Formats: sequence, structure tokens, C-alpha cells
Amino acid sequence: MNNSQFDKIKNGNGFIAALDQSGGSTPKALAAYGVPEDAYSNEDEMFDRVHQMRTRIITSPAFNGDKIIGAILFEQTMDREIEGKYTADYLADKGIAPFLKVDKGLAEQENGVQLMKPIHDLDETLRRANERKIFGTKMRSVIHEPNKSGIKAVVDQQFEVGKQIINADLVPIIEPEVNIHSNDKEKSEEILRDEILKHLNNLNENENVMLKLTIPTKANAYKELIDHPRVVRVVALSGGYSRDEANEKLKENDGLIASFSRALAGDLNANQTDDEFNAALQNAVDSIYDASVNKK
Repeated sequence: MNNSQFDKIKNGNGFIAALDQSGGSTPKALAAYGVPEDAYSNEDEMFDRVHQMRTRIITSPAFNGDKIIGAILFEQTMDREIEGKYTADYLADKGIAPFLKVDKGLAEQENGVQLMKPIHDLDETLRRANERKIFGTKMRSVIHEPNKSGIKAVVDQQFEVGKQIINADLVPIIEPEVNIHSNDKEKSEEILRDEILKHLNNLNENENVMLKLTIPTKANAYKELIDHPRVVRVVALSGGYSRDEANEKLKENDGLIASFSRALAGDLNANQTDDEFNAALQNAVDSIYDASVNKK
């Protein structure tokens, strides 16, 4: 593990950029970026276009280690190059720790939650991640209702896979997202916090995790998780909130930093000049950094 990256992720001022839309969400991400579906004719071309988009973001002067401490990549991005370097190496040279999305998507909803689909080739993926100098991983489940057995199953699965990732000398980002539109969101968050705490308290001192959580309804509801010695950092997803709304809510939570995707790239467009593109990205980066670092 890279100790300087670990120190930066644990203690650095800034936020984590989520650049890991994949598969089904790629056409949507491209369309929002101004690349319609008729601009590419097959999956290879689609992934070329999305790599161009990510390359433009990552090479922008606005995207640097002063305000961005980490970036989450999609598996294909890890295997591709930016300006002649593998993406993770390019990011590391900018002072940004690279993470890899390792989940295979969500299972059907059951007991008010969606578990992760099985990750059959995880060991091989982790081996390749180490080869590509990836720092950590990310995997997502979703909670729709305050169903105790469902939420317990989500957290059990996340930590079970998380231990496999720790054993590969990577830092797992455990992401049990709570749907922002769900009824009783606050109740789900209380159950989730308690389930996560049980697992954290059972980790030994060499086992460290990160958490990626929906910004809680009740400010500072996750303070106990943020302060836990086994937690490297707690980051928040924007979850469908607009950037302004996500930033506003984030500011109310001490120690919680952003890991935004749509809220980061929402104003970027393929048709912008470089100056326009860089200014829009700088504006997004500055506002998300501010909400992550300067609390109310």
C-alpha cells in the first residue's frame, strides 16, 4: 500500500471524484455530457467516447491534487492510458489516489434492499488492481426501506467482501447507499449506522475501511462512524441531489467529505471550448471542496 496516499486520504483536505459510471449508466452519462446515442454505433465506440470524456476531466488543470484527494475509476478506465500513462499512474502523478469500482451491479430488490450481485472474479480483479497501482476499491448496495434484516444483509455482504479486499492490501470503500427518495430515510440511517458499528468494532487494528454513505437526513448522524479508529474516511454520495443541495447538506456534517459523480460533472459538455470546460469544472471542484472542508 502507498503510505503517502493513505495519509492523504485519511487526513488531506479535499474530496473524492467519482468517475465510475459503467455499463447501463454510460449512455446516460454521455448524453448528459452532450454526446447522444447516435454519436457511436457500438459498445467499443461508446467506451472510447466515455474515455475521452474522462480523459478531458482528468487532464484538466482544474482536476488536481490540491482539492481532489482521490478518484474512483471504472475497470476499463484502469486498463486504459491517459497521455501515455495508465490512468492510475497519471492520477498518482497529480497527487490523486486511484480507486476501482469492483461491484457487478445490483441484485433485484428483496427485504427493502438491493444486495450486490456476486463478484465471481474478485480475486483476479484485485490482483490486476495491485498491478495497476490502485489504492482502494468501491462497491455499492442500495437500501430502500428501514428493513432490519435487509439492512443487516447489505452490511454483512459489504464487510465480507471488504475483508477480501483488505487481504489484497487495498482499502475498500463500503457503499450502502440509502435511497434519497425512500420513506423513513432517517430510520434506515439509524439501523445502518448500528449495523456498520457492529462490524467496525470487530475489525482488528490492521483492518481499515472507508465508508461511502448518503448524506444523512439528520446532520452528524454518522459522527460515530467518522470518528471510529477503523475508518480511514467517510465520504458522501450526491445520490441524485443537485450540486447546490448536496453541498448545502454536506456542509452540515462535520468530517464528512464528498464523493460526487453527477454533481461534479453536471455542467460539463463535449461542445464546450477548453476554457469553458475548465472553468465549469473549476467551479464545480471549488464548490464541492468548500462543502467538504469548510463546515457550518
